[in-house]
Amino acid sequence: MFKGSLVALITPFTPDGALDEKAFGDFVAWQVSEGTQGLIPVGTTGESPTLSHDEHHRVVAICVEAAAGRVPVIAGTGSNSTEEAISLTRHAKQAGADAALVVTPYYNKPTQEGLYLHFAAIADAVDLPVIIYNIPPRSVVDMTVETMARLARHPNIVGVKDATANLTRPLHTKSACGPDFCQLSGEDHTALAFRAAGGVGCISVTANIAPRALREMHDAWEDARIADAIAIQDRLTPVHDAMFCETSPGPVKYAASLLGRSTEHCRLPLAPVAAAHKDRVRAAMTQAGLLN
Repeated sequence: MFKGSLVALITPFTPDGALDEKAFGDFVAWQVSEGTQGLIPVGTTGESPTLSHDEHHRVVAICVEAAAGRVPVIAGTGSNSTEEAISLTRHAKQAGADAALVVTPYYNKPTQEGLYLHFAAIADAVDLPVIIYNIPPRSVVDMTVETMARLARHPNIVGVKDATANLTRPLHTKSACGPDFCQLSGEDHTALAFRAAGGVGCISVTANIAPRALREMHDAWEDARIADAIAIQDRLTPVHDAMFCETSPGPVKYAASLLGRSTEHCRLPLAPVAAAHKDRVRAAMTQAGLLN
């Protein structure tokens, strides 16, 4: 259903902090032209916690319009309120998104039963494919393989974005959830290793600034040109490192500004990227051939 190189899209803002609709539409069109195989608006990288509901809705609608059916749109619709997540997922379906990416509820620290009931309620309420977003470092809770297997029985729950960086997890998930359960890495460094363990692609931060290279890496993997895939991985590893030298999406938005694709502005409480880290981002991009 979804595979290869997918991007966790940034949300461009104007210098005064407003949503830059034109820049975002142009950015989506560029991603598609560069070969990105799936678009994820309003996730963590898209600064969803600081978007109003109206802005959230608008970003999803712009993404769907700019994609124009050429690649799937997986809208971020997660919340630590189940009712809010249902509302956002309903809007994603109405806007024409192909699926929803729903993060495990942050701050509340639900039990495994609470996680099950949360995702089941969303999947029951909206007839749209749901991808579970499991990211313990951000949400503080970790959905177990056993809970995921229970949810995988629901016809609307089709896969997982796994940002645990635990490379035994996809092996166990495949065994528990079946080979058709769509497993996507949520961590750039593990993209190829995750595929070797049973994954089918990666929802990437680095793809915001290196979409063509990452599409080529996944194509090489699909074609069993493993050495070529590893060579691209090795070239981009310093870029992956730089994208997380501060809290994301600060570094990747600065990187996108160097390409003329966005301002570097992030909304508070994310601070501007420190000068030393800007130097690191620029140097990594130059070394990888992303900047002339």
